[in-house]
Amino acid sequence: MIRGSALGALNGEPQWEAKIDELMEAVDTYVPRPDRAVDKPFLMPIEDIFSISGRGTVVTGRIERGKVKVGEDTEIVGFRETRKTVVTGVEMFKKQLDEGMAATTPVFFCAAFLKRMSSAAMVLAKPDRLRRTRSSRARFTC
Repeated sequence: MIRGSALGALNGEPQWEAKIDELMEAVDTYVPRPDRAVDKPFLMPIEDIFSISGRGTVVTGRIERGKVKVGEDTEIVGFRETRKTVVTGVEMFKKQLDEGMAATTPVFFCAAFLKRMSSAAMVLAKPDRLRRTRSSRARFTC
């Protein structure tokens, strides 16, 4: 157990700042880092889409696997025909990033497509990695 004072640390008192550092060190050693599937092709289910004038279309979601860098080509695959787009920006918690990685929830700024061309439940993926289908077969047994 580590005793400390967050208020004291915020006020700049050195003894409490040291305790907060000690607490964060304990958290870093106790909580394991999650495994990220960054070696697989990029895939992100789209959760929401916004149009921002002057910036273009903004796509949000949680990256399931892989990573994508600013300037890379991607595809939007789903209900409508597959569309190609370019990631023009990656942002997370109001900070500009160079890339988005698996297990994070960034915001992507995409070029060359409009909000009405896509919808939630579609997927942002590496080009030529996914193919949409209109039908499938299933067999159910009880």
